[in-house]
Parts: sequence; C-alpha cells; structure tokens
Amino acid sequence: MRKKLLLLLCLCIALPLTAQTVNDLKKRKQKAMQNLEATSKMLTKTQKNTKQEQDKLVLLNAEIKEQKELINVLNAEIDNYNTKLSRLRTETNEKKQKLESLKAEYAKLMYHSYYKKSRYENLMFILSSSRLDEILRRYRYVKQYASHCSDKMQEIERVKKDLDDKIAETEQVRTNRMQSLSEKKRESKNLEDKKDKQTKLVTNLKKKEKDLKATLKKQQKIADNLNSQIEKKIAEEARKQAEAAKKKQQASGKNNTKQPQGTTQPAYQMTKEEKLVSGNFAQNKGRLPWPVEKGLITGHYGIHPHPVLQHVTTNNKGIYIQCPKGSNARAVFDGEVTQTFAIPGSNNAVIIKHGIYRTVYANLIKVNVKVGEKVTAKQTIGRIYTDTEDNKTELYFQVWNDRTLQDPEAWLAK
Repeated sequence: MRKKLLLLLCLCIALPLTAQTVNDLKKRKQKAMQNLEATSKMLTKTQKNTKQEQDKLVLLNAEIKEQKELINVLNAEIDNYNTKLSRLRTETNEKKQKLESLKAEYAKLMYHSYYKKSRYENLMFILSSSRLDEILRRYRYVKQYASHCSDKMQEIERVKKDLDDKIAETEQVRTNRMQSLSEKKRESKNLEDKKDKQTKLVTNLKKKEKDLKATLKKQQKIADNLNSQIEKKIAEEARKQAEAAKKKQQASGKNNTKQPQGTTQPAYQMTKEEKLVSGNFAQNKGRLPWPVEKGLITGHYGIHPHPVLQHVTTNNKGIYIQCPKGSNARAVFDGEVTQTFAIPGSNNAVIIKHGIYRTVYANLIKVNVKVGEKVTAKQTIGRIYTDTEDNKTELYFQVWNDRTLQDPEAWLAK
C-alpha cells in the first residue's frame, strides 16, 4: 500500500513537470525558428545588397547559432518523446494485465452464474427459506451477485477503453518522435551546409586581412567616440544629481550632521519615487522587452575574438542588434528621457532614466521623444538608421547601473 502511494505521489509530481517541459520546448522551438527565419531573411538581403563580406559572416555565425539551438531543442524533444514512450509502454502493459485479470474473474462469475445455477435454482434458493427475513437476505444476495457481475463487466469496458486510449496515445507519440527525428536530420544537414559556407567565407576573408584591419580600425574609432560621448553624458547626469542632492541636504540641515569617522556621505540620495522605479527595474532583470520588435544580436557585450583575424579582439560596451529595415527603437521600461544628442558617425542617441538605472539607444536617424518626457515600456522612441551602402539596420543598446556598465543581454527576455 505504501509503495502504491509513493508511486502515485511521484506521478502527481512528474506529470506537471513533463507538461511544463513540453510547453518550454514548444516555446524554445518557436523562438529558435523565428530567429532562424529572421536571420536568414537578413542574410539573403545582405548577400544581394552588400559588399561587406564581414557582415555576411556575422549574420552567418548568428544563423549557425540559431540552427544549433533548434537542433538542441529537437534533441530535447526526442528525449522527451523517448521518456514518454517508455512510460506509455509500461502503462499499456499494466492495463493489458489488468484487463486479462478482469476477464478471468468475469469468466468465473459467468460460469458460476450460468452453469452452476440456473434461474430456476436461484428462485428455489430464495423460496426455500423458512423465514421472511431470510427470503429477503437471499433475494438481496442474488441481486447483489447480478449487480457485481454487471459492475465487473463495466469495469472491463472502462479498462479496455483506457487500454485503447493508451495504444492510440503511444502511436501518436511514436509518430511525433519520427517527425522530430526527420526534422533533426534535415536541420543537421542545413547546419553542415551553413558551416561549409562559413568555412569558405572565412577563408576568403583571410585573404583580405589588410582591408579587414583597416575596416576594424575605422569601426573601433566610431565606437570609441560613441562610448566616450555616452560616458560623458552619464557622468554629467550623475554630477548634476549629486549637486542637487547636496543642495537638498544643505537646505534640510543634514549637512550639519556629523558623519562617523572613516565614512563618506553618499554622493546622490534617491527620492522615494526613484527608489521604487529602480527596484522595479532590478526585479525585471532577464524579463525586459527587447529594444526592437524583431532583431538579433550581432555584437555581444564584452571582449570577444574577431571572427576572422587571429589574436585580435573586439571590446563592446553595449550590444549591437540588427533588425529589418524601417525598424523602430523602443523603451525597455518605464522611465524619463534625460538626454537626446547627435554623435558624428553614429547618428542620434537617447538616454532614458529608470531610477538609478539608465538605458541608451544609439544609431537613430529620427528621435520621437524629448528631454523630460515620461515614456512607457515598448513606447517608440525613434527610427533606427539603415546604412544605404550595406543595407544594414543596427541599434546600439546599453544598460547602466548608476555609472557602471551592465551586460544588456542579462536584462533582456530570452
């Protein structure tokens, strides 16, 4: 009895987990396929419109990454089907054994009812009673026996239906598994084709090392200028906030309060509203909406090896998100616009304050918001610039915690 209760408890726990896993896999698969489709479209347009082979490689690398993710999802899906098939086979065998046992019991009941006793004998069995109460007891017994036979037959029908359902479910899972295996085989072939293209493209680009270094130097100069301007703007805001806080403290007489030796007074004291906004922003880490409706990250935060040049690294202080032509940048959280400014070579940028946090959106050809304006999550703040030479539409996005840079990917929803 104890073993049965433990088994039932395990099933109750396992079934929701399995359902959750299936739902997660569906979401991951849908996301991977959407990303793969978007990447493929951008790569196709790049091949038709650009002379920059390095951009092709970046997109191809992103496409390969999404292709691998799709294959990983399919592998997990197949493992899930294998586990489910194993469970269904066990349950099917148990149902078969139970059905055979019930049929055997029913056969004995029918033999006893129809061969050992006729209806006449049942009637004589009841009437041969010497007392009225005994007649009633014997009548109830005969009736209960008949009802027991009927219940046993109904139980057989229920178990048979359960068995048929299990067999049908097993067949459906087996079919789904075969489809996933076929899909995995097809996607694996696509991955190999993409890797071949990647190898050829890298080989071709290595022959143009001098041009690549010149392009990288130019791009790095533009990026350094952009980051320098953003850092100055952030520092300026922090300085103004510190001055405002100091004046407020002086006005309230807080500056006369003696500080313990060895401690320093905070440079900036947040208001209650700012604390609330900062807390809400921090609580949504990993769940913030993307700063574009559709796009893929082509430049990750931090130091990374160059895709072609050996012993060369790139250091990104934000992320680059490539998206379809005509895309808009949008706020990732409620906040207040504190800066809108132009940067030579990088178009326009917008800084939005979320309490002590800030988000930066750069490479905008058109800005739709003004300084001091309150914005909400997913509100359009500007149109992203499309380079006419290589047909590339790319947003530069940063996240700051006060004056400290953050990895934006850690804040965005997966």
